[in-house]
Amino acid sequence: MVISEANALRAVVEPFDRMAEKLDDCEVMGELLEMEEDEAQVMQGQKDLVAQMTEVEKLFEEMELKSLLGEKFDSNNCYLTINAGAGGTESCDWASMLYRQYHRFAEREGFKVQILDTQDGEEAGIKSISMLIEGAYAYGLLKSERGVHRLVRISPFDSAGRRHTSFTAVDVVAEVDQSVDVEIVESDLRIDTYRASGAGGQHVNTTDSAVRITHNPSGIVVQCQMERSQHSNRDKAMKMLQAKLYEWELDKKRKEVEKFYDPKGAIAWGSQIRSYVLQPYTMVKDHRTNHENGNAQSVLDGELMPYIESYLKQKRGEES
Repeated sequence: MVISEANALRAVVEPFDRMAEKLDDCEVMGELLEMEEDEAQVMQGQKDLVAQMTEVEKLFEEMELKSLLGEKFDSNNCYLTINAGAGGTESCDWASMLYRQYHRFAEREGFKVQILDTQDGEEAGIKSISMLIEGAYAYGLLKSERGVHRLVRISPFDSAGRRHTSFTAVDVVAEVDQSVDVEIVESDLRIDTYRASGAGGQHVNTTDSAVRITHNPSGIVVQCQMERSQHSNRDKAMKMLQAKLYEWELDKKRKEVEKFYDPKGAIAWGSQIRSYVLQPYTMVKDHRTNHENGNAQSVLDGELMPYIESYLKQKRGEES
């Protein structure tokens, strides 16, 4: 955890250092422009100064965002799970679109994505997928995505070209280390092994290396099938269970279990946190903050930061 803590601190300090350096450069450029007599040189210098100040503003916005990430595990990695709702192939395809969206977002932020488990849809898409997203403030940024996401579009799977509405649930919990006290009683667990599905090589597909762990008191189920070793899959599944149980216990203490789990349990009308409309117009709207973007494709390509910032600012306002 020393390395991850250092990376989190570096993510705060480095933008400040870069901003201070660029501000110094702007000051020097301004002084040189005042002494410059050549008009062409002055015009070019002004363009360079504007470009430099634009970079300063971008770094300032990055620091402002980091100031909103002050909760206990905001700087941690996170587990993100996507589950398709009722609706068969259409919902499974929507789940795969969301997976692509979060993978693109992670790439934009320089995060590493490790797939832990995936279940393919019967015809297309995915029924569910679990992943570990590693990077400074991965949880702090992605915690806003927890909830039900709604898609409205002309279904490519409907020969009549009718408009369909699909729902998919996203769950996000912080990765926690051994210093976090989460009591897991072995007798409360049901551990099943099974043969992994999908790509992975001859060994993965011909041995019972995949592991599914069910925590009976809470009903939480985690599974991992992406490692060759059953022991490795069990270890990763236990870490994910620890993280989910910690979040579950926090919810119980706050007596707001329905805030995070019940709404996601009903993957249907009235429970969505965000709607993605592709027909008859394009719009992505967050129902908590009312932030919206008419360029739905850019959002599906991972442009999530405006939604994340709106959520964090609203949350900070509610707490103050």
